[in-house]
Amino acid sequence: MTDLDRAYELDRRHVFKPWVAQAKLDPMVISGSEGSFVWDGQGRRLLDFTSQLVYTNLGHQHPRVVEAIRRQAETLCTAAPTHATLARSEAARLIASHTPGDLDRILFTTAGADANEHAIRMARLHTGRPKVLSRYRSYHGGTQLAVNVTGEPRRWPNDTASQGTVHFFGPFLYRSHFHATTEAEECERALQHLREVIEMEGPSTIAAVILEPIPGTSGIMVPPEGYLRGVRELCDRHGMLLIADEVMAGFGRSGRWFSIEHGGDVVPDLLTFAKGVTSGYVPLGGVAISDAVAATFADRPYPGGLTYSGHTLACAAAVATIETMEDEDVVGQADLLGAEVIGPGLAELASRHEWVGEVRGAGAFWALELVRDRETREPLAPYGGTSPEMAALTQGCVSRGLLPFVNFNRLHVVPPLTISAEEARSGISILDEALDEARNAAT
Repeated sequence: MTDLDRAYELDRRHVFKPWVAQAKLDPMVISGSEGSFVWDGQGRRLLDFTSQLVYTNLGHQHPRVVEAIRRQAETLCTAAPTHATLARSEAARLIASHTPGDLDRILFTTAGADANEHAIRMARLHTGRPKVLSRYRSYHGGTQLAVNVTGEPRRWPNDTASQGTVHFFGPFLYRSHFHATTEAEECERALQHLREVIEMEGPSTIAAVILEPIPGTSGIMVPPEGYLRGVRELCDRHGMLLIADEVMAGFGRSGRWFSIEHGGDVVPDLLTFAKGVTSGYVPLGGVAISDAVAATFADRPYPGGLTYSGHTLACAAAVATIETMEDEDVVGQADLLGAEVIGPGLAELASRHEWVGEVRGAGAFWALELVRDRETREPLAPYGGTSPEMAALTQGCVSRGLLPFVNFNRLHVVPPLTISAEEARSGISILDEALDEARNAAT
């Protein structure tokens, strides 16, 4: 038995996978990775258009991050969160140097879900109010409160209606809930809808609005001009906090350090992050906290914490990641990649494939909305499900050397921010061929 065979056999015997039924799983073995590529158990080299779960922003095995982890391990592997360490302090400084406004204090967590849990806890304690509002078509994590704040099907089996969460519709012109025909109408009507939800729920009961400035797993819908500013104004009017969930879109993914920057000068009260802060090499998340919220806990203990808050190896990876992004202008590269390569390439692809209903995104953060019919906009797979066509499309990509990110009826194009233009064009060419093959097989 080879090592790769053993990895598969032991995985199926002992590893319990999240979000899926266990009996019929056939996971891909990953044997190695470098740059924009991974190798599977059959020795195939696959261009990684997923960044795994949208976190390897610097690609795989970046030497500066690997070396930083190695050096840190040789001197100080770990220290309790009560102590100060250079890695933790420097990581906090670097993160705060890029967050908007006065979000200069950092509570470190281990991932994005617990970051969102702590941000909501802070908002409730700061305001003295119980409720939190969040969007449909959103994802905020798999822990109990975070999954109840989530606005997509993974919430349903976990929803006990006991977490004080209320959902609202955000702007999404392609599938408008407001019968809008322009982005301006969609923005105005989405804000009016949120205003009415706040009024009906009782403003004095609502602690915060949490949203992904650009929703990720749920569809990469870039908000229309003025929407985020309008949400900020509603929060200010009613004494509610605004929590920006930047777990997926943060650290350069959308061509900005944080995706809320696409809304102009909007500053949230709390900002959560994870994934790209270390390029996923060591798990790390956190909450960036405004001065006003931090002051609530100046003389009053914050009732929460984590054993691995600001883990030293993770913080060393964060320092190396952020310094590399600064030195190599990775955020600027991602912006250009979207504007000059991915966006135009996907638009050209859409012009030739009837299954592509819409292309949307920014930076290295894009989605293809796949439909059976462009007039009716019927999705190529049901909401919360899949279809033979989507399965065939996925297989067609893998067989040609591309690892795709597929969710419901969408293909997400989310490669490393460091992918070359040539590699990105190669991936789009594979999508082109796979769409042709799947479409021909279905007709």
